[in-house]
Amino acid sequence: MDTAAKVLEVIHKAGEPLNAGKVAELGELERKAVDKAMDQLKKEGKIVSPKRCYWSPA
Repeated sequence: MDTAAKVLEVIHKAGEPLNAGKVAELGELERKAVDKAMDQLKKEGKIVSPKRCYWSPA
C-alpha cells in the first residue's frame, strides 16, 4: 500500500478531522511522507479541510 492510500485509510477510520501530525502518529508514518501524500490527495480532491490544518475525506 502506498503512503497516500495509507493516509486516506487513516483519515477514513478516524471518523473526525485530523491534522498531519496525528495522521503520522496513527498510521505509523514519517511526517514528511504524510505531508507529501496529503498534498497529492488535496490535488486529487480526495480530502478537504473543514477547519484550518485539519483534514477529512471528501
